[in-house]
Amino acid sequence: MSSDLLSAGRDTYNKELETWISKEKAAVELISAVGHLLYDKSVELVLFRNHLVNTSVSEVLSLHKYAADVVQKPIDVFVTSELARILMEFNLAPSKIDIGRLSAEWMEEKNQHASKHDFLLSKIGRFVGEDHGQKFEPRDVVLFGFGRIGRLAARELIQQFGKGHQLRLKAIVTRKVTPEEIVKRADLLRMDSVHGPFPGSVQADIENNALIINGQIIKMIQAESPDKVNYEDYGISDAVLIDNTGAFRNRAELSLHLKSNGISKVILTAPGGEIPNIVYGVNHKDLDIENENIYSAASCTTNAISTVLQVIENEYGIEKGHIETVHAYTNDQNLLDNFHKKERRGRSAAVNMVITETGAAKAVTKVIPKLANKLTANAVRVPVPNGSLAIMNLTLNKATSVEEVNAVMKGAALKGDLVNQIKYSIEPELVSSDIVGDSCCSVFDSKATLIHNDKKSVVLYVWYDNEFGYTKQVIRLAKYIAKVRRLHYY
Repeated sequence: MSSDLLSAGRDTYNKELETWISKEKAAVELISAVGHLLYDKSVELVLFRNHLVNTSVSEVLSLHKYAADVVQKPIDVFVTSELARILMEFNLAPSKIDIGRLSAEWMEEKNQHASKHDFLLSKIGRFVGEDHGQKFEPRDVVLFGFGRIGRLAARELIQQFGKGHQLRLKAIVTRKVTPEEIVKRADLLRMDSVHGPFPGSVQADIENNALIINGQIIKMIQAESPDKVNYEDYGISDAVLIDNTGAFRNRAELSLHLKSNGISKVILTAPGGEIPNIVYGVNHKDLDIENENIYSAASCTTNAISTVLQVIENEYGIEKGHIETVHAYTNDQNLLDNFHKKERRGRSAAVNMVITETGAAKAVTKVIPKLANKLTANAVRVPVPNGSLAIMNLTLNKATSVEEVNAVMKGAALKGDLVNQIKYSIEPELVSSDIVGDSCCSVFDSKATLIHNDKKSVVLYVWYDNEFGYTKQVIRLAKYIAKVRRLHYY
């Protein structure tokens, strides 16, 4: 190799490295601004829906690449960092702001504004100053039950409290509260085989029957019946209670919670009978939250499929369809073969694929009434502890193509009422473990979309974290009915 070629190669290497280092420095500045805005102003920055809180430099730069690959917006970390710095100068209301969207809009509109400062005021001026109509007190939350969903809800409520002081976890109710139980509950919250260790501090306060989590005191309360607790004795009032026991499912049973002093709203983390079944983002605006006090957050599968079905129904109309869910095993199954009241669920969950029924098709019609009598559904439980897949075989009223369907879903994932519910994936190697911990209840696999020759029969694949993705939906619903939703720009 000639000396000129060798020198040119070194120059190219050094230039690329210098560019990367400069991006890392800008990412550090962005991370600093994210922290200041969060803790000083209760303003959370996201980048095209993706969280920036507690992210590393490499993660921030990866999210910018995601913006280029999926969102196809030519944003760079230097612009997002500078916009975040300017936001720190504003007197902002508690809010959630998509710095990625703002950056993309600046690149498109910069010739229309005298400065980035003026541009930001044109976009979020209503967030600035004292007269922004964003005044609320944090609402107390009680977790009734402390299983898989209960522990994930506790983790998320604790981690979210500093972002806007919306919901504060005040108590956890279980059937027994003994010193041994408190220690065990703390241990199970601290460590999790699927979601990893809790990134914070968890202490068992035996003397006061409490857990101290990241400085927040959470009372442990013993009760076997929903109406046997006076929560006001624990300093809890006007609280939203999240029942994740699965033991109480109808209005009469869940109404018992409202007989306990201190509780004003109840959310069931399972499908409910005659109570409103809500998939946040799809039908939550239909709620009469002034007069209704009991709600169901439906099921993880209903949340995963309803969001996508809503988009497809609105765009094409659905004539009929079948949904097959490939679902992670749950506590309702046996670890080894043993008696079970339901067929097949008694067979070992760890070594078998198990066909079982699902109420998802019927549940969807409670969320999207126009789909009544149009869908069937079944489920196969498989030997993974978390991470599920819904395969939707739909016949549409209008012809389409793979490219068109994917474009419709991509649009819904990036703009509109479902940006927090749908993630659009272009990963050719996507598998179930990749979606564990995803905050969206639906991860649309664009690489798997199929269209039959008639152009009206489509097969869509939607992944979902049946634990965490669902828990995020429960908390979104809780914020809505508690009237503590922040201003948002995304």
